[in-house]
Amino acid sequence: MRCPYCGSLDDKVLESRTMANGESIRRRRECVSCGMRFTSYERIEEKPFMVIKRDGRRQPFDRAKIEKGIERALEKRPVSSSTKENIINDIEDAAFMKGKSSREISTADLGEIILERLHDVDKVAYIRFASVYRNFEDLDEFISEVKKLKKSKISEKKPNS
Repeated sequence: MRCPYCGSLDDKVLESRTMANGESIRRRRECVSCGMRFTSYERIEEKPFMVIKRDGRRQPFDRAKIEKGIERALEKRPVSSSTKENIINDIEDAAFMKGKSSREISTADLGEIILERLHDVDKVAYIRFASVYRNFEDLDEFISEVKKLKKSKISEKKPNS
């Protein structure tokens, strides 16, 4: 560490303290050349969690965008705000777990996580989100998705033999 007073690179650490819940370390140092004392801070530089868009661009993960999409899908639906918050937390956790090693996730994977969670909570919200996410071009695609939803609902009701 370069001394801020004389520029020497020769110093010794007198004291180290963990700060901010282990997020950083404060070190009290003394320059061996001039004897002046100074403080340095050490922090982990984390790579931000990124979302890979369909066109290949990368953007930082933005929880607010997910909140906005979930709010739109659940608009005027009988779902409490605490349930909405839990849904958003679950989606965020699942996204971070899926992209844990590379610190990134594709919008396709993120969209599927959201659809899966909405499917479990509210079928109307699921269809609303799917219609935008899957970019339905016509009524036939919409009807096809509703039929898939009906089939899955019927298979959920059948007892396992």
